[in-house]
Amino acid sequence: MQEKQIKEEINLLIKEDQTLIAKMKIVSSIPGIRNLTAETIIGETNGFELIKNKRQLISYAGLDVREKTSGTSVKSKPRISKRGNRNLRKVMHFPALAAIRTDERFTDVFLRLVSNHGIKMKAIVAIQRKLLELTFILWKTDSYYNSDYEDHILRPRLLNKKALN
Repeated sequence: MQEKQIKEEINLLIKEDQTLIAKMKIVSSIPGIRNLTAETIIGETNGFELIKNKRQLISYAGLDVREKTSGTSVKSKPRISKRGNRNLRKVMHFPALAAIRTDERFTDVFLRLVSNHGIKMKAIVAIQRKLLELTFILWKTDSYYNSDYEDHILRPRLLNKKALN
């Protein structure tokens, strides 16, 4: 009952602000991220108001990599710090899985990472991080997700290499 009221209040707040509606459409254009995830990301980060760059956002979410070392005697495996916002980390898990299933670019990244080190969860966390960074970038630039974006950048380079040979 209370959950339903909270969702209705959130929807009312979003409907009142036209710029927020536009930003929600932008964030929801990312594969795997829909309204509830977008609302949570925006709510937990306060619309990225205090976040200046991607690295700060990743650290805030606790998805940054920490390695424990002390000279030559102590060296542990690199792990995510988990010192950030737990809700933000939790809300990014299922969108990462959905992005891996539905978007070819994320599938390729996932398969490449799993083939490199063999740990699927590590690759899923990397996709979570990429999705969060992508959300931040699209929010700041007011542009929609375009799955062919990198392809347009890479094609001229390939053509130039073929022309040189």
